[in-house]
Amino acid sequence: MAIESILDAARAGMQYERLRLDASSRNIAAANVPVAAGHGATRLSVGAPGLNGAGGGFAAAVSEQPTGLREVNDPAHPMADKDGMVHYPATDMVGEMTTLMTASRGYEANVRSFNLLRGMMLRALEIGAK
Repeated sequence: MAIESILDAARAGMQYERLRLDASSRNIAAANVPVAAGHGATRLSVGAPGLNGAGGGFAAAVSEQPTGLREVNDPAHPMADKDGMVHYPATDMVGEMTTLMTASRGYEANVRSFNLLRGMMLRALEIGAK
């Protein structure tokens, strides 16, 4: 296995974990944004990474999936319906926080492996220069 392919795998892992972090952060941020009447709520989801057919690299797809709504009784809110209910996306905060933690740790592991391999390559160059 070529060293460049190992570095590419670490880079792809960092990109994938960053996508997971971004999607989960967006879902948490949107949890307290009211949804207009008649509109559905969505959440971002990152698919499993796979091989990109064109370039041979790694790719992961971000998709919007419909999610349920939670209702809060707030008749004074400008987006309240005729019954005084305001609709918000039903976000699973525990699940999203778990995704944030696992994605962050996965990103850290990929950074660590990338830096370790880079340090080994630099050390090999130093040994070869002697």
